[in-house]
Amino acid sequence: MSLFTAIAAKLGTQPAATPISDKAEVDRRYRYWRVRVLYSTVAGYALFYFVRANLPIATPAITREFHFSNTQWGLVVSVATIVYAFSKFLSGVVGDRANPRYLLGLGLLLSACVNLFFGFGAGLGFFITLWAVNNAFQGTGVPPCVRLLTYWFSPREIGRAWGIWNASHQIGGALIFLAGGFLVSHFGWRSAFWVPALVCVAGSFWIMNRLTDSPESVGLLAVEVYKGEAREGDAAPPIPFRAIFATHILWNGWVWVVSAANFFIYVVRIGILTWAPKYLIEAKGFTLQGASFAGASFEIAGIFGAIAAGWLSDTVFRGRRGPVSVAYLLLLAVFLLALFHAPQGKVPTMCLIFTALGFLVYGPQMLVAVAAADFATKVASSSAVGLTGLFGYIGASFCGLATGILADRFGWNGALWLYVGSAVAGCLLLATTWNKVSPAIRDRPAGR
Repeated sequence: MSLFTAIAAKLGTQPAATPISDKAEVDRRYRYWRVRVLYSTVAGYALFYFVRANLPIATPAITREFHFSNTQWGLVVSVATIVYAFSKFLSGVVGDRANPRYLLGLGLLLSACVNLFFGFGAGLGFFITLWAVNNAFQGTGVPPCVRLLTYWFSPREIGRAWGIWNASHQIGGALIFLAGGFLVSHFGWRSAFWVPALVCVAGSFWIMNRLTDSPESVGLLAVEVYKGEAREGDAAPPIPFRAIFATHILWNGWVWVVSAANFFIYVVRIGILTWAPKYLIEAKGFTLQGASFAGASFEIAGIFGAIAAGWLSDTVFRGRRGPVSVAYLLLLAVFLLALFHAPQGKVPTMCLIFTALGFLVYGPQMLVAVAAADFATKVASSSAVGLTGLFGYIGASFCGLATGILADRFGWNGALWLYVGSAVAGCLLLATTWNKVSPAIRDRPAGR
C-alpha cells in the first residue's frame, strides 16, 4: 500500500466493526463513547478559537504599531472570512465522507502552524495573506463535530447535545480574550499568536487520540436503533452522495432560508467578536484589560444562551427551532440599541450589556445549525451546516469591511446601526420557520 493510499484510508470514514451483541455492554460503551465524543469535541473546537479569536484582542496593538486605518484592517478581516466561508462549506461536503478525528485534528495542527508564522508578521499584505491561510484551515473545525453529534445523538436529544457542544465557541473565545489581553499587555501582541499556537499543536494530537467515527465503527448500533427511534427507510440501501446532496441541500428550501438568516446573525456575532476591543477603547474610553473583560463576558454568557436555546427548542417547542430564535433576535436588537446610551468607561455596566448580547446571539447562531441538520437529515448534516457557515461567513466578511468603513466615516454609532438592522433581518427570516419541524423528529416513534 502506497503512502498516499494509507493516508486516504485514514482520512476516509472508518469501517464498521464487529457488532457487540451483549446489551449491557452496548449500554456501557454507548455511555462511555457519548461522554468522550462530547468532551473531546467541546475541547477540540475550543482550541480552534485559541488560534482564531486571538486576532481581535491583538488588533488595537497591531493597528497602532503599523498605523492601519479601520478600513485597512477591515480588509484583513473580510478576506479571511471569505476564505473561511468557502473552506467551511467545502469541509462540510468532505466532512460527510471523512473520518472526523483526522479532519478536526489536522485542521487544528495546520492552523496552529500558521499562527506561529503570523507572529513574525509586518505589513498589511503579509497579515491579509497569512490570516486568510489560517482561516482556510479553520474551516475544518465545525463539520467533523457536526458529523459526530448527528451520529452519536438521536434527533430528539440533539438540540441539548448541540447546546453543550456549542459552549466550545464561548469557552475558547473567553479564555483567549482573557489570556490574550494578559499576553498583549505584558509581552506584546506577537505573544498572543505564539503561545496559543504551541498549546494547539499539543492539543491537535490529543484530539486525534480521543475521537472516533460513528457508533458502528466501534461495534455499536446506529443511534436511532439504540434509542428506539428508528423509522422505516433508515436502513435503506446507500444512495450516491451526489443524489443526497441534490435532494437534501440544493432543492431543500428550508436549508437555504436558515442559511440566509445566518448571514445576518454572523454580521452581529463576528462584528462584536472582531471589533469589540477597538470599539470599547476608542468609543467608550476602556483600557485593553477592561475591554477583554467585556469580551469574555460576551463569550461566557453565550454558553448559557446556547444551552437554554437547545433545551427550549427540544422540550418546550418539541423540535421547533424558529420560535426560540425569533425571541432571541428581537431581544438582541433591544440590547444592541442599549449600547448607544451606555456610559463612558463603566466596565460593570458594559459587561452586563455584553453578557446579554452574548446570551442572545449564540442561541440563534447554534439553532440555525441544528435546524439545518434537522432539515437535511444526518446523511447530509455536515454539508447543510457547511452551507449555513458559508452564508454566515459571507456575512462576517461583509461585516468586517462594512464596519471599518462605517466607523471611519460616521463613527461607531454607524456600525451599531448595521448590527441592529441585521438582528431584525435575521429575525424576520427565521419567523418563516415558526411551525417547521424536521421529519426526522415528526415521523419517529417516541423512543426511550
